[in-house]
Amino acid sequence: MGHLKSLFTLLFFFFIITTLLAVTFAGKIPAVIVFGDSTVDAGNNNYIPTVARSNFEPYGRDFVGGKPTGRFCNGKIATDFMSEAIGLKPTIPAYLDPSYNISDFATGVTFASAATGYDNATSDVLSVLPLWKQLEYYKEYQTKLEAYQGKDQASETITNSLYLISVGTNDFLENYFAFPGRSSQYSVDLYQDFLAGIAKDFVKKLHGLGARKISLGGLPPMGCMPLERATNIGTGGECVGRFNDIAVQFNGKLEKLVENLSKELSGSVLVFSNPYEPFMRIIKNPSSFGFEVAAAACCATGMFEMGYSCQRNNPFTCTNADKYVFWDSFHPTQKTHRIMANFLMNDTFSHFL
Repeated sequence: MGHLKSLFTLLFFFFIITTLLAVTFAGKIPAVIVFGDSTVDAGNNNYIPTVARSNFEPYGRDFVGGKPTGRFCNGKIATDFMSEAIGLKPTIPAYLDPSYNISDFATGVTFASAATGYDNATSDVLSVLPLWKQLEYYKEYQTKLEAYQGKDQASETITNSLYLISVGTNDFLENYFAFPGRSSQYSVDLYQDFLAGIAKDFVKKLHGLGARKISLGGLPPMGCMPLERATNIGTGGECVGRFNDIAVQFNGKLEKLVENLSKELSGSVLVFSNPYEPFMRIIKNPSSFGFEVAAAACCATGMFEMGYSCQRNNPFTCTNADKYVFWDSFHPTQKTHRIMANFLMNDTFSHFL
């Protein structure tokens, strides 16, 4: 009974925070513009030749209408909840989705591509959109926005919009530790510096294009993803400490990078959004957040499956994803996304007021 009371208290707290944020941000942020990987991809990969897709069931089963959209989740993702909390639309559409146009994108759009990274070599692994291509699409978007809103209003939208960047995990798990290329060129520490340099250039280019409110996201405890735990043989499925240590180290470099860029880029508000600690709290004490399972995912066996291996009719797939921290072996459930979005909105985004 006490656990149920705590859960209701937590949900009520999230409702109050979301309501207050919508009032606070109303009219101050005209759009949310997103770059990154599968953590923030709403379906761009559906429209490029890659196997890194999730536009099929059971993905999206808890989305509006039970529709698989290309989000690597059972429902909405964090950026959707953030958009709604700000007082904008409840979901952020993918730029390459032909069912949307500039009137939809004027209040929010994601250029993100699942399986990408800072490193072009990471995006090459599964032939997805590298960051430089996402930036090219953003330039195209600016042209369309000016034609739609007029020069003055479009300039105001560009300046006052909130820019979210969420990327980096794939550079390590899908590239550096999966193939000999980068690991033969760089030590882990030097590879982090290499990636941080790309992050710096990307933020500076965004700033040069007019962005002034930029959130650079850090890495989650990637060693605690079900796929990593399942392959951590001999530990009983514990988190891979080495990967978590790398996430902490890299986050430290990104935080320092943001601190330095804040001094360099005049008239801008740069924030480092660190998901590591709140996500780790969920993983270490899932019941406090209303979860029952943190070590395995909902889809299929919960250990290895994601993308096409997360099949619609797999008899092992759970019936209630809200009991699970992870939806597939790499990605959180809608419920986890909502919790993380509320935390980041409350903890980080007040800087943009």
